[in-house]
Amino acid sequence: MVKFFITVHTHIPPTMNRKGKLYFRYGTMGSAKTALLLTTAYNFEERDMRYLCMKPVIDTRDKDNVIKSRIGIQRKCEWIYHDTDLYAFAHDMFEKTMSVIDWFLIDEAQFLTAEQVDQLSRVVDDFGSNVICYGLRTDFQSHLFEGSRRLFEIADTIDEIKSTCTCGHKTIINARIDANGDFVEEGNQVEIGGDDRYIAVCRKCWRNKRIEQSSRDTLPFI
Repeated sequence: MVKFFITVHTHIPPTMNRKGKLYFRYGTMGSAKTALLLTTAYNFEERDMRYLCMKPVIDTRDKDNVIKSRIGIQRKCEWIYHDTDLYAFAHDMFEKTMSVIDWFLIDEAQFLTAEQVDQLSRVVDDFGSNVICYGLRTDFQSHLFEGSRRLFEIADTIDEIKSTCTCGHKTIINARIDANGDFVEEGNQVEIGGDDRYIAVCRKCWRNKRIEQSSRDTLPFI
């Protein structure tokens, strides 16, 4: 009897020896998140590791498809659009190169959709890639962003990148400010801006400033 053996190619790389993780590294504005991402990319490059930098297209302050730190260093990146399927993106890259990206480095991860975070988790589980997401935890009203919420729910490892308020406490709130330096209470959740629009403060300073502003608005002139 002649036996025939049929090999089925699924085009999914074997992951028995690859155990990736989904990381979320969050911090307030000005906590050097982007600088850490770029430093990590440089270290991977020195070790000849395959990595890819990515960033949601909603943040277009730098115009070109680059990730740029406030200290001046930058690196080319791939845009992530609102409808980008990140799992399909990773799968297409594997189909073209027949090799797996070791590390995906995602900047401004708070702007990802919950579905895109789920897609990244599948990239970790199916391809054995590591994904590090850098981003904010909350908006100017102290509410979680969609992408951040989902990362808190399913990330393997969560690390806080700490920074210090002017009073010495740890910063927690990304306060939005107006031209006079007063805190803005209402508005759209997403409004792209830098130091001219946001300041990172601790919860106590955020509360006290809002109380001071409220009292100033209600106290009569003497």
